[in-house]
Amino acid sequence: MVDKIREVILKTLYEINCNEAYSNIALDKQLKQAKKEKIKIDKRDVGFISEIVYGTVSWKLTIDEIIKKYSNIKIKKISPWILNILRMSIYQIIFLDKVPKSAAVNEGVNLAKKYGHKASTNFVNAILRKVDKKDYEEFFNIKDNTERISKATSMPTWIVEKLLEQKDLKTAEEICKNSNIRPKIYIRINTLKTNKQDLINILKEENIKYEETELENFLELKEVRNIENLESFKKGLYTIQDKQAGQVAFILDPKPNEKVLDACSSPGGKTTYLAELMENKGEILAWDIHAHRVKLVKEAYTRLGITIIQEEVKDATIYEEKYFETFDKILLDVPCLGLGVLKRKPDIKWQRSLDDIEEITKLQETILENCAKYLKKGGELVYSTCSILKEENEKNIEKFVEKNNNFVIQKQLITFQNKNTDGFFICKMKKTE
Repeated sequence: MVDKIREVILKTLYEINCNEAYSNIALDKQLKQAKKEKIKIDKRDVGFISEIVYGTVSWKLTIDEIIKKYSNIKIKKISPWILNILRMSIYQIIFLDKVPKSAAVNEGVNLAKKYGHKASTNFVNAILRKVDKKDYEEFFNIKDNTERISKATSMPTWIVEKLLEQKDLKTAEEICKNSNIRPKIYIRINTLKTNKQDLINILKEENIKYEETELENFLELKEVRNIENLESFKKGLYTIQDKQAGQVAFILDPKPNEKVLDACSSPGGKTTYLAELMENKGEILAWDIHAHRVKLVKEAYTRLGITIIQEEVKDATIYEEKYFETFDKILLDVPCLGLGVLKRKPDIKWQRSLDDIEEITKLQETILENCAKYLKKGGELVYSTCSILKEENEKNIEKFVEKNNNFVIQKQLITFQNKNTDGFFICKMKKTE
């Protein structure tokens, strides 16, 4: 008999790998469908499902290498359902100590009986019985650095090569390793509605475990699922946001009664932090190119009780003279490859390619050139990405400053993903008189 929980995992992986759905959207869709079908799923089940879905997506390259070792059929020729059964089962065997190998094998075979035929069931059974943790350990003995890092950390070769070009071997390897760590959950306290101690008391009442961080307005939540269902969240007492993402707005340091532009604002985490730092006094224009994403910004500031944000569907690559030297502060959290947030969005590894670098950097350059003209003399601008390649970061800033000598770099912060935070680039510049 098929385990319904693992069937939810399989259907989610099929959506991700075959229909190019984003992991979070596909997972949410399948959990809702399971609820409609009255499949019993408790909090622990949701945690188990999430762990296997995100883990399997993150480790896909490594897992596929193990499949290749034992399969006499090429990956592309294996039925998508059977391939995803193999992937999720091998993830459990290799990376989840709490799941006995026998359970992973048996449940994989049961799924194969339902989603395949007798030959494919035998195929799944034969491969899974051969797989062992030593299959993964063998990758660490590969002599070529690029191949070793790629297969041992499930990182596409082109990303490994770019990192080795720009970083030393140890740093490149650490970045790739850390991209597979499950991210910590941080919340930013909404200082317009509460303070740290009052929020801590409320979290205790909701039986939510927490840990204080080195940042005044950020807490780390422990062992929590479905945060959006908590009353404290619904009341707008906090925002889910990584510490490093929060630093982008903090470094811009907007003041009450200033006029601020957030030109790439969706989904609104940084925009709303700007408003909180401004004590909900002044004016923030929040732009995004897509209407559905602008809607997310409105939902975010409405929940938090913020009134100074004016959202608008607007393309930041198109210059508008009417905004010339209008704003005291500008935030440009530009579209990027997202290589600094792979542990949150593992899909990015498989959706991006080397060819995307040129296209994305041109977009970033255009947004920076246009929006810099909207800054008042003496005003300040923060350019940021959640990416880690120099082409998107230092090189873009170098080009810009060379062409615009009335901009002076005040601060530049580069972080790489580690156990505690994501990878980010933040550069603050001032427009001289």
